[in-house]
Amino acid sequence: MARISGIELPMNKKLIPGLCYVYGIGKTTAMAIAEASGISPDKKIKELSDAEVAKIQKIINETYKVEGDLRREVQGNIKQLMEIGCYRGLRHRKGLPVRGQRTKTNARTRKGKKKTVMASKKEAPKKG
Repeated sequence: MARISGIELPMNKKLIPGLCYVYGIGKTTAMAIAEASGISPDKKIKELSDAEVAKIQKIINETYKVEGDLRREVQGNIKQLMEIGCYRGLRHRKGLPVRGQRTKTNARTRKGKKKTVMASKKEAPKKG
């Protein structure tokens, strides 16, 4: 059972796609880790020995910021943008797209479910 940076890696996947399950490690980084550790990228995760898993873990800890540390840094950066009141920070605060996407249509992922705005009916004048 391979556990790297607190994440259970899927046993039936090869090394490169398996390492991508760790937040902060993509395909390019996974290939660099495999090359640095000297482990074949074609090897499945269930075939890795404990020594090889430890070697991968050591390389990740020394070289890359992953999982909790990276998430904390990203959230801190977003919080800083909101505090200084820059345009991107305001977009984060309002829950709108940050990178210039259109909002008249689409943007449903950021904006959430549609909220229908109804025009209120005017009351009929009272007789009397």
